[in-house]
Amino acid sequence: MTPNPFKSTEPQIAASILSADFSKLACEIDEVDRGGVDFLHLDVMDGHFVPNISFGPAVTAATRRATKAFLDVHLMITEPIRYAPAFVKAGADAITFHVEVVQDPAAAAREIRKLGVKHVGITLNPATAVERLFPALDEVDHVLIMSVVPGFSGQKFMREVLPKAQVIKKRLRPNQRLEIDGGINAQTIAQAAAAGIDWFVVASAIFDQKDRPAAIAELRRRLSGGK
Repeated sequence: MTPNPFKSTEPQIAASILSADFSKLACEIDEVDRGGVDFLHLDVMDGHFVPNISFGPAVTAATRRATKAFLDVHLMITEPIRYAPAFVKAGADAITFHVEVVQDPAAAAREIRKLGVKHVGITLNPATAVERLFPALDEVDHVLIMSVVPGFSGQKFMREVLPKAQVIKKRLRPNQRLEIDGGINAQTIAQAAAAGIDWFVVASAIFDQKDRPAAIAELRRRLSGGK
């Protein structure tokens, strides 16, 4: 895995543990690590902002103990500033919060950075206007575009969000990254790359496959232009 994906300008594949088998999480992480993913994505859901409950700081800490990989923690929760300290303490390398749940996204990003986390990201749902992000762009390290309505793994990719990616990409600094999450698989990853995406969060298209290294290799082949 890549110790810090920000240090590479190459496309990065992040395995979302939301689709992993939690009864053997350490083994699942080791398999995708050896299989060639670049880092791990942790989808935290509170059952309030999104219609599902996933896991909290305890599973994040367990993930941290199981790997030295970069942990990209995506807080799909109503109160990110309140709960972010626990995830930083648990070992998150990046904390991403939703623009929909804060009044002042730039101030929220600054507050989360004060916790000592290495990187801060901001994200928006498919129905949210891209302009909502603009005031915070100078305060974050990456922008995450949701290409499904968040809540559950295995949903269909919404290609209608790709124009947002193109708009955001033009506004980012060279050291910032553009990420996408939702419905990314061998059929959709090239479309996302063409829109300017740097990081690709993949859940079921890795963890639901019998041969995970082969699935990861196919994703990379599609990123490199293979059909």
